[in-house]
Amino acid sequence: MRSGARAAIAGALFAAMIGTAGCGGGQDDASGGSGGAGGDDKPSLKSAKTGPPSAAEVKHTSKEFLAAWSAGSTAKAAALTDDSKAATTALSGYRKKAHIDKVALTPGRPSGRTVPFSVNARISYGSRKVPLTYDSSLTVTRDSDSGQAVVDWKPSVVHPKLGTGDTLKTGEADAPPIKAVDREGVELSAADHPTLKTVLAGLRERYGKKAGGTAGVETWIARAKGSKSPDETLKVLSKGTPGTLRTTIDAGLQRTAEQAVSKRSKASVVAVKPSTGEILALANSPANGFNTALQGSYAPGSTMKVITSATLIDKGLAAYGKPHPCPKYFPYGGWKFQNDDKFEIKGGTFEQSFARSCNTAFISQAPKLKDGDLSKEARDIFGIGLNWQTGVPSFDGAVPTESGASKAAALIGQGGVRMNPLNMASVSATASTGVFRQPYLVSPSLDDRTLAKAAGTMKSGTREQLRKLMHLTATSGTAAEAMSGMTGDFGAKTGSAEVDGQKQPNGWFTAYRGDLAAAGVVPEGGHGGDTAGPIVASVLRAG
Repeated sequence: MRSGARAAIAGALFAAMIGTAGCGGGQDDASGGSGGAGGDDKPSLKSAKTGPPSAAEVKHTSKEFLAAWSAGSTAKAAALTDDSKAATTALSGYRKKAHIDKVALTPGRPSGRTVPFSVNARISYGSRKVPLTYDSSLTVTRDSDSGQAVVDWKPSVVHPKLGTGDTLKTGEADAPPIKAVDREGVELSAADHPTLKTVLAGLRERYGKKAGGTAGVETWIARAKGSKSPDETLKVLSKGTPGTLRTTIDAGLQRTAEQAVSKRSKASVVAVKPSTGEILALANSPANGFNTALQGSYAPGSTMKVITSATLIDKGLAAYGKPHPCPKYFPYGGWKFQNDDKFEIKGGTFEQSFARSCNTAFISQAPKLKDGDLSKEARDIFGIGLNWQTGVPSFDGAVPTESGASKAAALIGQGGVRMNPLNMASVSATASTGVFRQPYLVSPSLDDRTLAKAAGTMKSGTREQLRKLMHLTATSGTAAEAMSGMTGDFGAKTGSAEVDGQKQPNGWFTAYRGDLAAAGVVPEGGHGGDTAGPIVASVLRAG
């Protein structure tokens, strides 16, 4: 949860006192003995052992590695790994950059080649002496050249939250802490809103200095450059003074969103204000997992038909109230596409096909569209794929130009099309107003950033038809059950996106009601109307 550098500590914290559970305060021994697999006396290839290490080798290698690490014998510990260079950098950085001066490691019961261990370390920074405890694990493998049993080196050996290129650091925080508040000044804390933890960390990293606070002293994980994850504080040695940062979140709606997704093991939802683009709520389940709401990248399934319909209407290929084919099958580009349960609508209209989510009604128009028509509509009218500046890391959607069967699949939200709930909430917002307004979480006036702007606005006739299509779907189509009892000006679209290897498709739902738009996804949930629909509808009712 902080801002910081990157690089050197990919593995360092665990030395072992296996049996004697010791703690070593020894100095780094970068030029120490090289016993073990990294030594000069490697056996010849002819005599090298092969196959997985034995239980005895796992026990011996892990014990030697942990003991060397604990004692501060960096070179010896690194030589017992399959990447001595990376291990040396990480283990020496562990003491120098993270300021760990003592480490005691206690191994647990091995499970095959993996050995769990607990870490009881001491951070020593100036006059501050602070304990740092956590659990980690290592895996023993066999070196292909020497045949020796060695530790399979990964940054997570040092700390389970370390990834490639991450660094464990102790010092004055790169960013002061923040007190994030909602649009009315209500404080938003990770304790009250666990699903906002990564978002608050990202806000601190970007706006900590601008918010006017003062930095404290912390131990943190500085993420690798280009990482989508924010830095994360592990220990606060001395508190800084937080600055206040106002966000666009509505605390009440945020609680509703969190409660709605908590009913499922995996789910995400986002709500935005169509008239401004402000993000009013975002939530993920599990709360401590990946921020799918803003950074996910999934095929959106039939929710994509909102954009596809706008494309067809603009091209004069479809219109509300006009006849439109919905056959059981439609072949294109060497693929044979079909509808759910192979249904068809004989003599149907375009609005019937939209409300029932007929795939072939859209795919049948692929021969009449240029390869770039869908991607152009998505970008120039709905703002998808532009460089969104939300204030925190986000994925801005992707609708690539495709041809053949992939172009046809894109029309129904498959192929290379990728979205997340933020993108799809914005799609409904644009459909309801006719204007793309880039979603944001922090006012652009704070840092003078430029929000993305679409090249054009939706034709009034297209907007009118889209709203009628979505309203029909919400009252008598696939979204009707979830939107039952909804009042006012509202519309919706469901989606189910097939994914190779999944038994159930990802369920999608996007909708608007008045000046509130929301979208949600339930991975492997099944039909969007049954799974994501109730989540989105509960947010709209609370707005």
